[in-house]
Amino acid sequence: MKILVFNAGSSSLKFKLFEAEEVVPALGERLLPEGKSLLKGMVENIGTENAHLIASSFQEQSFRTVEAHNMRDALDLVLRLLLDDAIGPISSLGEVDAVGHRIAHGGDMYSSSVRVDKKAIDVIRKYSDLAPLHNPFALQVIERCRELFPNALQVAAFDTAFHQTMPRRTYIYPIPYRYYEKYGIRKFGFHGISHKYVSRRAADFLGEDLRSLKMITCHLGAGASICAIDHGYSMDTSMGYTPLDGLMMGTRSGSVDPAIITAIMEKEGLTPAQMDRILNKESGFYGVSGTSSDLRDLKEVIRYGDAQAELAYDIFLTSIRRLVGAYAFELAGVDCIVCTAGVGENDAYARRLIFRGLEHFGIEIDEDRNMVEGKGERIISTDRAKVKVLVIPTDEEAEIARDTWLISAGVDLSDPWAY
Repeated sequence: MKILVFNAGSSSLKFKLFEAEEVVPALGERLLPEGKSLLKGMVENIGTENAHLIASSFQEQSFRTVEAHNMRDALDLVLRLLLDDAIGPISSLGEVDAVGHRIAHGGDMYSSSVRVDKKAIDVIRKYSDLAPLHNPFALQVIERCRELFPNALQVAAFDTAFHQTMPRRTYIYPIPYRYYEKYGIRKFGFHGISHKYVSRRAADFLGEDLRSLKMITCHLGAGASICAIDHGYSMDTSMGYTPLDGLMMGTRSGSVDPAIITAIMEKEGLTPAQMDRILNKESGFYGVSGTSSDLRDLKEVIRYGDAQAELAYDIFLTSIRRLVGAYAFELAGVDCIVCTAGVGENDAYARRLIFRGLEHFGIEIDEDRNMVEGKGERIISTDRAKVKVLVIPTDEEAEIARDTWLISAGVDLSDPWAY
């Protein structure tokens, strides 16, 4: 069974084609063993003169500049690549049995991935104003795929779905309750596909039942969030009504005193749209450092004594420690902590600083294990540490493919322990 996965943004389209097994695995067993990804890549800078297509398979990697004026052009480029004589793994689009789509926002309408039907499309459209850089473009891809793959199963995987198990005490904001009743303003949480994937993989790696673990997962990249997971259920997460809340990020402020926003707007005569841009596009690493939104760039200039870059780095690490500590208390203990995404997987120095001095809480990093370079799943805590700290590379496309495959097999994903 071949499953094609898409992740659409305002100026990019990621894709991955999987060859899936034909038998539904037992709980905890991997759906897609290593080596089952046939082709992956992305079209970047859609709508600009710098549009390009990156692709990789077992045989080769390729990079080419392309003309992609819009999402339809980008999708057509991907499909032509899949059919390409040199690198394409299929000879006709009819070989694709199912298509999975990452959807950034589904509100509180879904707690799992679902078949794409009229209701799902209406929900994606309804929440497009809360995810304007993702939902409208994902919808374009879905509509085109329904034309091109008329016999294939289409599945929507919502980034908000995993967090629908949060209790009311964590998702209701302490503002007048009428705003929740009237406008549905509440914490939704994001990066749910990633948090779900790495929590499941961490349990498998440890040889433990996910239902027996209290876990904190840290998705640390240009976009960053932390999730408190109790026996497989999301209990709290750092992103909120939008992905702006929580940790400091590449260009996003994360949590700030709300009064700061109105104060700046009054002092500078800003409109809501202008203030929104400042918080989403001009803050975070970029706003504090004044130089870059990329933590790798900041680390480089810190070596030469850039105080603002060092301050940005310190604020980021402090925000992580603050939330990890809060979630450990919220869970009344923690069995393991997982680091994932760009910084979480690749920045050993950041991991060392995040977890230093926490031995009395049962957290102790093994310096040698932490410094080992590689892409694999691994433990970086000492053998004697009560709390295991792991690095688990995320693979959101694999998680979407897994859900798509399970739905094709008739599994009810609304019951998290049915699979």
